[in-house]
Amino acid sequence: MSAALQVLMITTNWPAPGGPRTSHFIKRQADFLRAAGVEVDVFHFQARKNLLSYLKAWLSVRRKLRSRRYDLIHAQFGQSGLMALPKRIPYVVTLRGSDILGTVSDRTGGYTFAGRINQSVSRYVAERADAVILVSAHMRGQLNGTKNCRVIPSGIDFNLFRPSPRDAARLQLGLPADERLVLFVGNPQQARKRYDLAKQAVDLLNERLPARLVVAWGTAHTDIPVYMSACDALVFTSMQEGSPNVVKEALACDMPVVSVSVGDVEQRIGAVEGCELCSDDSPQSIASALERVLGRDQRIEGRKSVEQLSETSITEQVIEVYRSAISHSGGAQ
Repeated sequence: MSAALQVLMITTNWPAPGGPRTSHFIKRQADFLRAAGVEVDVFHFQARKNLLSYLKAWLSVRRKLRSRRYDLIHAQFGQSGLMALPKRIPYVVTLRGSDILGTVSDRTGGYTFAGRINQSVSRYVAERADAVILVSAHMRGQLNGTKNCRVIPSGIDFNLFRPSPRDAARLQLGLPADERLVLFVGNPQQARKRYDLAKQAVDLLNERLPARLVVAWGTAHTDIPVYMSACDALVFTSMQEGSPNVVKEALACDMPVVSVSVGDVEQRIGAVEGCELCSDDSPQSIASALERVLGRDQRIEGRKSVEQLSETSITEQVIEVYRSAISHSGGAQ
């Protein structure tokens, strides 16, 4: 029986207890890899756009590589891949969105200079990696080639994200039982999420069909599926995404989704009856789509459309990439 793979996972994003972080999918991937027999040692650090933080992290990673044998490094997000350079062992980098697509300023809504630098860093890291994982196919266009590149979206925790009775969910959250509720999941202050666009759309909707916009932010991650069962539709208005987890999680809860065309959303909801992909990003189009979805007043059969994204299946694909990267670099197991 071959020895378990020894993997050092490096990330600048890790869920903090009680914090409204959105990086639970990284921890979940590490947990499922461990359950599959991979020895995963996670090194996470707070970058804070500070070169000194990166230097300290790089030195810490060097010490780890001297003190323990690893088969491979897995960097989550492009900037984390700097910690693997210069390369001593095979490494894989997962590009997830803003690292390779650019960072949107919460103040101006435009792309930042620091984000442009991060894009260049992510390309540099990807070019030197033994394998690259993208969470969505549209991100390929940002790379200078696709050597040993795989598209593997983040997986879904089907045990957590599952349909539950609407009335019980509303009672648990203290939401009214007799109103139409439209859910927005994300930080309203994050310009990239375009909360104002969602609010404008719901305000227009109210001229024809009464509905309330419910914001889920700063709440426990385990409560999100409760919100998805309590509300009648998810509205998704982001201007930039890789493969938005909230859309896939809503589908797993059989929740109707109304979304602008961003990331891989069209692939996820395009064929699901009861969901709407808006023709443009105007409040009018979003409001009209919400009116049709809410008028239908039904849950969808969304869970079956994302069943291939179970964490177990995704984990198997990631392990395949690990073994391919080790083989590609000439490493032995």
